[in-house]
Amino acid sequence: MERKAFGRDAGLSSRIFLTLFSLGLLYVVFFVVLLQVLQLSLVPVLLIMGGLAFFQYYTSDKLALRASRAKVVSREEAPELHDMVERLCAMSDLPKPRVAIIPSDVPNAFATGRSPKHSAVAVTEGLWNRLEPREIEGVLAHELSHIGNRDVAVMTIASFFSMIAAFLTQWGFFLGGGGRDREGGLPIALIVVLVSVLTYFISTILILMISRYREFAADRGAALITGAPEQLMSALQKIASDMTRIPQRDLRQVEGMNAFFIIPTNVKRSVSGLFLTHPPLEKRLARLAEIAQEMGRPVA
Repeated sequence: MERKAFGRDAGLSSRIFLTLFSLGLLYVVFFVVLLQVLQLSLVPVLLIMGGLAFFQYYTSDKLALRASRAKVVSREEAPELHDMVERLCAMSDLPKPRVAIIPSDVPNAFATGRSPKHSAVAVTEGLWNRLEPREIEGVLAHELSHIGNRDVAVMTIASFFSMIAAFLTQWGFFLGGGGRDREGGLPIALIVVLVSVLTYFISTILILMISRYREFAADRGAALITGAPEQLMSALQKIASDMTRIPQRDLRQVEGMNAFFIIPTNVKRSVSGLFLTHPPLEKRLARLAEIAQEMGRPVA
């Protein structure tokens, strides 16, 4: 089978819509309850939440790059990397993102940005030094697929109110004072904490569900862009294998980016499937093998 044209993933688009709709409904209930319990004015709350959401949305790429210590590099600084990104962007009909390098020996990569025109793709020094050029292209195609599917922006929006719920959980007693509700029932602080914990738990589950699916979608996109699913398969296997040989100290320095990385640094740990940010590596490889078979590509 010939290389197929890359396009938006319909399954991911429908899941994005359902997730955002569910989160929106959840947070309407969340804020209505808190406004009633804390007897706050609606306008100031909306202004504060809106301002924070606006700030996170428009600075998400800068915050992610800063958190990972990534440095945006020019063509003169990384000509081969720029050439790869430009070639893949031409093949996928995407504008070229900013290119960044992370000073870490942990082999990994991620994409960030609110839209294809305002995005960045970052790779670690460990990825560049450990993988073959074709494997790096597979990884870059995966990250560009995230940008093309706009799921990075969606994850930014979805995670914002989850962060707010987590914040209110931590500061519930402070915000609620020591009083009780109007009917003399539960303490206000306890109500705030309970509502925040429940909201955070439900929103986290919804976000993780779409997070796992978006990795499948990006794997598929990479296979369609390059026309060689085996390149990404080889890259994923090498990254996961090399991760076990990286000192824990180095892994801890970048584990805050696990939700964005192509493979999380805790890939080998035993974690409940409900709370995984990525699908199991074995399932990803199996799906890529199916795509390779459809394309008539060899799989080792």
